[in-house]
Amino acid sequence: MMLSVILIGITILFLLVNLFYFFTNKSYKQSYASPALFYKLFFVLLSITFGFAVLYYVISLETVVLKVNDPTGEPADHSFLNLVYYSGVTILSVGYGDLVPVGSARFFSLIEAAIGLLLPAAYFMKAISSSD
Repeated sequence: MMLSVILIGITILFLLVNLFYFFTNKSYKQSYASPALFYKLFFVLLSITFGFAVLYYVISLETVVLKVNDPTGEPADHSFLNLVYYSGVTILSVGYGDLVPVGSARFFSLIEAAIGLLLPAAYFMKAISSSD
């Protein structure tokens, strides 16, 4: 138990150090990396993820929004953390397939997935055009 906590901590520290190293103020010719743009994209995607999770939660107060993807098709647990998870895998286009939207959540899932694809593309286009 304690070993796994230590290993998780080391792994998180390793990831943070790598991100810091990537975004330090080193200048390279033809570099399009912008820490400010990255942070902005990250926080916008994070807030949209939570916004859609709240939307799914509000809809789940009236009706089922997610079902478990197995032969039983039982409604999924509508806890907020479960809805944040579903929103996250939708906006990042991971789509593990363990949860399936039903009803009006299907429409909102399509909108969220489209935002998850188009928003980073728009940010990258902005980064490329602003560096010319």
